Amino acid sequence: MFEFQFSKVATLRNDLLSGLTVALALVPEAVAFAFVAGVDPLVGLYAAFMVGLITACIGGRPGMISGATGALAVVMVSLVADHGVEYLFITVVLMGLLQITAGVLKLGKFIRMVPYPVMLGFVNGLAIVIFLAQLGQFGEAGQPGWLDGTFMQGSIVDVAWLEGQELYMLLSLVLVTMIIIHSLPRFTKSLPSSLVAILVVTGLVLWLDIDTKVVGDVASISGGLPSFHIPVVPFTLETLWIILPYAVILAAIGLIESLLTLRLIDEITETRGRGNRECIGQGVANTVTGFFGGMGGCAMIGQSMINVNSGGRGRMSGISAALFLLLFILVASPLIEQIPLAALIGVMFIVVIGTFEWSSFRIVGKVPRSDALILVTVSAVTVATDLAVAVVVGVIISALVFAWEHAKYIRIESREDHKGSTVYAVTGPLFFGSVTSFLERFDPKQDNDDVVIDFARSRVADHSGLEAIDSLAERYENAGKTLHLVHLSEECRKLLKKAGNLVEVNVIEDPKYFVAEDSLA
Repeated sequence: MFEFQFSKVATLRNDLLSGLTVALALVPEAVAFAFVAGVDPLVGLYAAFMVGLITACIGGRPGMISGATGALAVVMVSLVADHGVEYLFITVVLMGLLQITAGVLKLGKFIRMVPYPVMLGFVNGLAIVIFLAQLGQFGEAGQPGWLDGTFMQGSIVDVAWLEGQELYMLLSLVLVTMIIIHSLPRFTKSLPSSLVAILVVTGLVLWLDIDTKVVGDVASISGGLPSFHIPVVPFTLETLWIILPYAVILAAIGLIESLLTLRLIDEITETRGRGNRECIGQGVANTVTGFFGGMGGCAMIGQSMINVNSGGRGRMSGISAALFLLLFILVASPLIEQIPLAALIGVMFIVVIGTFEWSSFRIVGKVPRSDALILVTVSAVTVATDLAVAVVVGVIISALVFAWEHAKYIRIESREDHKGSTVYAVTGPLFFGSVTSFLERFDPKQDNDDVVIDFARSRVADHSGLEAIDSLAERYENAGKTLHLVHLSEECRKLLKKAGNLVEVNVIEDPKYFVAEDSLA
């Protein structure tokens, strides 16, 4: 009992401290994304608070952080420029309703069908984007960049670089932040190293009166509570046609980024979030945010990585991050505005280093050329355009490659063992494209009375594969034959309806993987 309670207290402490760290890093990002979208900074901060709070409470992935993001902001900017901020609010409401619909229709499961090379390319591309987004802090705002007059003018790397002592001081503070974050866990893990680094660097700047950019130089974060506000737009069919294309794009980008982030956190924490519930959570959050003057949002991979790396795993980490952010807006803005941007840049650089899959350089020459092509293409498209386009491109290429190599091909070898049993060894993925060929390879009437089907070299990918196994089990049952199913994953065993009692469990040898299935999404 004591150990249980102690564990609960330790977990709560980790969630609260990681939430505080995330909240500090959220401030400049929310402000920056608000500027990108062409709206007031408080619109971005309110979105970060409300989307973060609601998704943390009802979303499908504890420990994942949501808020205003750059991927959505770049889509919003033209809408705000052409029609004004009120049209943005009603668009966010419609965006949320579309996301709720996606969750109700159980579309979240399809994110598990995104191939691993696409996932790897997405992670690497997003790490590069996060890194490039920090470069603007090393330049003078409003000044022509070093690429002025070239085709790269106005791009994210077209920065008017700081010079002399100002630049060296900024780099030094960033380096100090990164060293603290990297080194502190070797001595103690009782406090999040990112939070300690922010506090130490802020203390150094104030104590030594160092002249460097702080959060307050970007914008003031002082404000009141968000208030209920019905968007002031004509509720006509014309308005619907204006906002619908934007709402569809925003909903798609938001869900893709959220579900891919969910999957990434799943891999890191070795747990499983619920994609459909996350769709509904994101939808509810955006619907409410639109009525409270926020710009909408989705999952934030950078902040989520900060949270996970700082020890945040439960819903309280996301809830506390949102509440701390609200506290900053209401009463603590003068203190938060004193935090050096260098400290927050250092935190994000550590996130970049931790997010980027450095092993991809090692494996790129060892994996099939098609996988390497997908990885590089998705990374490049993520950097050049946006996440949604990159994922769609990656999935299309992967689907074409997979269809060419596997969709119509599954190998099944049969033999008779020393006990007189007919043994079938299945090789290749079992999914909707291969189930017909799979079922054609078995003949219950001609097989021996005892039959073994070995899935050690196969993987059941979707509900069609599960139905095929159940159908095959029924055939053998009707033929009066004894069927044994071996080396199926734990999740397959749970999802099989008719054949579940035929599975022989071997904990050590049975594989572990997820199946795209509505009941677990």
